[in-house]
Amino acid sequence: MWTSVRCGLKGENDDGFYMRRCVEVARKGIGCTSPNPMVGCVIVKDGKIIGEGFHPKAGQPHGEVFALRDAGDLAEHATAYVSLEPCNHFGRTPPCTEALIKAKVKKVVVGMVDPNPIVASKGVNRLRDAGIEVIVGVEEELCKKLNEAYIHYILTGKPFVTVRYSLSVNGHLLDQLGGGVTDSGGYYSQLLQEYDAVIVSSSLLSENLPIPSSQEHGANQPFWVIIPRTPTSSKIPLHSKGVIFTDNETATAPEIAQEGIETVALDQINLNVILEYCERQGFCSVLLDLRGNFGDFEEIIKEGIKKHYFNKIVVELLPLWSECDDGNPLLALRSLERTLEVTNLQPKISGQSAVVEGYLKF
Repeated sequence: MWTSVRCGLKGENDDGFYMRRCVEVARKGIGCTSPNPMVGCVIVKDGKIIGEGFHPKAGQPHGEVFALRDAGDLAEHATAYVSLEPCNHFGRTPPCTEALIKAKVKKVVVGMVDPNPIVASKGVNRLRDAGIEVIVGVEEELCKKLNEAYIHYILTGKPFVTVRYSLSVNGHLLDQLGGGVTDSGGYYSQLLQEYDAVIVSSSLLSENLPIPSSQEHGANQPFWVIIPRTPTSSKIPLHSKGVIFTDNETATAPEIAQEGIETVALDQINLNVILEYCERQGFCSVLLDLRGNFGDFEEIIKEGIKKHYFNKIVVELLPLWSECDDGNPLLALRSLERTLEVTNLQPKISGQSAVVEGYLKF
């Protein structure tokens, strides 16, 4: 989510240089392309970038089309770099392979093959059949990280789930966010831009805790999933959409309905039901934000670990010393028999907090 791409100097591996630029360009579409992947394309000729483009929104042309438009007639005999394999099928837009062939590029460098079965290797094969040289797998891991939620969704049919929580410096769970992290450029503001849906406790609304909106320029606001009961009034950010899961059948308060917030009454609320709902909505990525009433999350966390629903964690360490430990769901996890490994830890300073992200290995 915070990956900053450093293109570095051209030299031994120019392909890597231009592919890193593709990823940088692709990220201009962050939070806007789901359920499509982010894609960046760079057109290079005689050692110079002559065109760039990215996929701005689902239903609009892909990055290759915008880059070719930018390059114009200069694209002939040029090399196209693209972070994800060009599509070779008619969807809401024509195939990018045909646009590259029509532009008469001489070479295409692909960051990674698209795991989507309707694309996988078909784009590469079409380009090669047209006599275009194709190289695959340049900066592949970087390109995979760019679209980790999309890849997970395509391969499993399930949303990519990240668990986020705040800790005091002495290890106690906090329901607050640090100074500056909700501002533009702060890690939490970026998370809200990046994820399709955010799961929070309804106590955030009833206890007057803030539910901020993303402050990133042009950000689409996430869909809010509220558990487990209906609050007396809604403080979901303006212009946002959401659903309230409740086991209380009277949870159809007029003030909620008037604000366009759906209410779903269930006999039992669990993570599987919530993720199935998100899947039906076409959400590729879900953020489980452990703020508010920690007891609301205890069973959900246990279920998520037991069923391997969780993919990633983000931990914010606030510069606070706290003695409060009531209802801490992390304490309940001490009874778990397994110790989970967290890989690829990456630290960052955001505002007044230290933030660490990593991936759960089951």
